[in-house]
Amino acid sequence: MRTLKSTLYFAGVSLAALAAGAAAAQDAPQPRQTSDVVIVTGTRTEGRTVTQSLAPVDVISASDINAHGTTELNQALAYSLPSFNFPLPAISDGTDSIRPAQLRGLAPDQTLMLVNGKRRHVSALLNLNTVGRGAAAVDLNTIPTSAIGAVEVLRDGASAQYGSDAIAGVINVRLREAREGGGVTATYGAHVTDVDLPRSSRSVRDGETLTIAGWAGFPLTENGFLTVSAEYRDRKRTNRADLDTVNNYPLIGGQPDPRELSFDRLNWNHGNGDVRDVSVMANAGVDLDNGAELYGFASYQDREARSFGFYRRAGDARNVPSIYPDGFLPEIHPDVTDWSAGGGVRGDAGGLEYDFSVVHGRNTVDFNIRNTLNRSLGDASPTEFYAGQLSFRQTVVNADFVRPVAIDGLASPLNVAFGAEYRRENYRIGAGEPDSYFGVPGLAAGSQVFPGFQPQNEVNESRDSWGGYLDLEADVNDRLTVSGAVRYENYSDFGDTFNAKLSGRFEMTESAALRGSISTGFRAPSLHQSHYTATSTVFINNVATETGTFAVDSPIARALGSQDLEPETSINYSVGLVLQHEGFVLTIDGYRIEIDDRILLSENLNQANVVALLPTGVGAARFFLNAADSVTQGVDIVANYSWDTENLGSFRATAAANFTDTELKNIQSTNVLSSLDPAPVLFSRINIGRQETGSPKNKFIFGLDWNRDNLGGLIRATRFGDVEVLAGNPALDYTIEEQWVVDIEGSVQLLENTRFAIGANNLFDSYPTQNPNFNVATGPTPFIYSPFSPAGFNGRYVYGRVSVTW
Repeated sequence: MRTLKSTLYFAGVSLAALAAGAAAAQDAPQPRQTSDVVIVTGTRTEGRTVTQSLAPVDVISASDINAHGTTELNQALAYSLPSFNFPLPAISDGTDSIRPAQLRGLAPDQTLMLVNGKRRHVSALLNLNTVGRGAAAVDLNTIPTSAIGAVEVLRDGASAQYGSDAIAGVINVRLREAREGGGVTATYGAHVTDVDLPRSSRSVRDGETLTIAGWAGFPLTENGFLTVSAEYRDRKRTNRADLDTVNNYPLIGGQPDPRELSFDRLNWNHGNGDVRDVSVMANAGVDLDNGAELYGFASYQDREARSFGFYRRAGDARNVPSIYPDGFLPEIHPDVTDWSAGGGVRGDAGGLEYDFSVVHGRNTVDFNIRNTLNRSLGDASPTEFYAGQLSFRQTVVNADFVRPVAIDGLASPLNVAFGAEYRRENYRIGAGEPDSYFGVPGLAAGSQVFPGFQPQNEVNESRDSWGGYLDLEADVNDRLTVSGAVRYENYSDFGDTFNAKLSGRFEMTESAALRGSISTGFRAPSLHQSHYTATSTVFINNVATETGTFAVDSPIARALGSQDLEPETSINYSVGLVLQHEGFVLTIDGYRIEIDDRILLSENLNQANVVALLPTGVGAARFFLNAADSVTQGVDIVANYSWDTENLGSFRATAAANFTDTELKNIQSTNVLSSLDPAPVLFSRINIGRQETGSPKNKFIFGLDWNRDNLGGLIRATRFGDVEVLAGNPALDYTIEEQWVVDIEGSVQLLENTRFAIGANNLFDSYPTQNPNFNVATGPTPFIYSPFSPAGFNGRYVYGRVSVTW
């Protein structure tokens, strides 16, 4: 009820504020239109605009993406879309370098990612320890922002149109198309912040980031184009950890351990890691003599990163004092290589539009572990190890056809779209060097913080899928548009699925329309979820524990009660209202998403009878299971008003909000197939809370953009709602309170083709709620800020940017 009241209140305030703005500007020149942007996502009918769409679609322009201090696409989207969240976790292994995002509070792998309308490959990394736990998602930060023409976000279930993963919606990156011109942009910024922590306070300048990006258009034949984009980014680490003190150290006979040589020092690093990446992307199209178009696009990124693990004290049993007399902070250095290439031909043959395409993508992650050791090797241990590789490959072949069919009685031809898709996926795990996983009984095995993949962990698994679809859409009359889609898919590893969607839009007046849809959807279990196996360090009840993730068909997982994974299935309901008048547009869309058989990672199982099954040195186990059903429901509200004035310039005001709530049902808390007595609790309050309260239940964005002659500016305020952080002991639960983040930027064009900008993200240097259990007597928690903090915890970021175009 409180959510509904808040929704109605927000809608009323938005309408009143924007209507007032419209009234004040009624004598001004004709406002700049924002409703006539043509979309290609969610429809296969040409010419549909944002407000004519049968489901909510957001269009984020290249200028919107660039008007932010960050040069990461995911982070820019998080401050443009109220239903999109991109937290910034730390000390989470490879996830520090490949961070997942969420749409409508659902898992990162429940949103389908497209580039130029073609399915994008996911990352080889499986997120295990933080937001998006258990998901392998597309890394949108592999796409340089200079290559982007626009981003379309469909906020509706679309499995019947696009296939697996489109439960929460679809994000389609449309690449820039240019045969001439170009530009270069250099951005430099740093976090300039005051950090007030329980044991210390300090002024910090860190996280220095330099980004140089550019694009250029070249003609191909008379009508063709080639657009090449490149980006170099170098981001330094941030650290929001507090000092270790004498009270934090283990005691021997009531006194501090004499092997600890110093107190009150900054042993931990809790924040962003170092990242250096180079990205290149090309997009091309050539008109052929027969009227068809030959097109292609390709991308490549090389990313070198450094993140940090848990600090090992001098007296830690996992340390070798002769190597690290003061203890050590192990480092994970993922080297990520990502590339994709695709192309096809499209045209018209006797009124039948066709599009044949092939896209192949690969993502590999090589793990190098440094500033560490293998305790089992003693004084002879190296301090650097190669811990192995993850790899994912995907090939997608599409044949798509569209034909308008004139039917008496319809206001427009019936748009008939049909096609087929073949997809092949391959997932691999490669072993590290022997020293990275070697172990002896009684001593910690492998490279500390990330033991290497062992030969028995190696995986080389593939699968194929085939699918076909039919999509119909037509204007029944001047007011009513309807569409329907069906899709059949067959997977080599779990069987087939059939999905359908029905949508409609009714135009009540020229300025008001209703729209709605109902659809079924699915998400196939990823190869990662079925076959991943590895060991990593996880804090369980404030104790660092080597935790094994086991494939569902492994003997250990079977003993714990695992079963072959089934696909997630969903039913999506959506109903919305669209209001528009001149430059004013307001959309309100309610949704309900029911998902059965959600694939989630079990608890970290460390009961004595579980540990007895595990390899030496491993103190907990986990595996994937169809753990629960869920219901997600909420409301999206987006209001825009654009207007021009004679003397003050052009303005665009935005007010947007998302309200969402997720509840798990039919939770598989224990499994009767387990051979253990008592059977372990597979899914309990921490993981339930991660799904139900681990992302904000509401989020507001208010913005104002202004341009006048050679001047420009923007101010944006984003409010992130509460997030609850649950612990194994309910007494240690706490809430991350609502947080406001204000961004501001000003720009000036001093030369004909050169523009300068300065700005600040998080202008007022706000931080999320600190963990009140940071230093409780029941066991010190090393993290002051939670990885679930929706705005991160790095403080103010100040930047400058210069852009040159030609």
